[in-house]
Amino acid sequence: MPVKRTDRVGALLKSALAELLLREVKDPRVRMVTVTGVDVSPDLKHARVFVSALGDDAARARSLAGLASARAYLQSHAGRKVGLRFTPELRFELDPSFEAGERVERLLREIHSTDQPAAAGGTTAGAPSRGERDADDDEPRGADRDDDDAAER
Repeated sequence: MPVKRTDRVGALLKSALAELLLREVKDPRVRMVTVTGVDVSPDLKHARVFVSALGDDAARARSLAGLASARAYLQSHAGRKVGLRFTPELRFELDPSFEAGERVERLLREIHSTDQPAAAGGTTAGAPSRGERDADDDEPRGADRDDDDAAER
C-alpha cells in the first residue's frame, strides 16, 4: 500500500518540530514538551501537532501557551527545514492517548487489587493447579496432544 504524501509530510514536520523545540526554542514553558504526532490535512494547509507535557494541568496549559506564542517561529523554521513551499498552519493540542493509557493502567491496577483478596484464598474450584499433571502422561493437564501427533508425521 503506497504511503500518502500527508503521512510523509507529517513525519517530516514531527521530526523538524521536535528538533526545533529541543535546540532552538528558549521558552522555559516548552522545555518538557514532546511532539508525539502530526496530522496533516489532505490539502496540506493545516496540521494538528499532538504534544505531551509533563506536570499537572496548570503546567500543561502553560506549555500550550508557550507553544502558541512560538507558533509562527516554529511554523516558518519547520517549513524551511522540511523544504515545503507552503508550510501548513500549526495547531498544537495535548495528545489524548497518554491520558487514555493512564486511565486504562489505573483501571487495571484497581481490578488487580480487588482480585488479590479472592486469589489469596486458593485456586478456584475445578481448575488444576500449575504443577498438576495427568497420571498417565508427562504433559500438563489440558495440553493438546494432537499437535504432538501432527508434528511426528
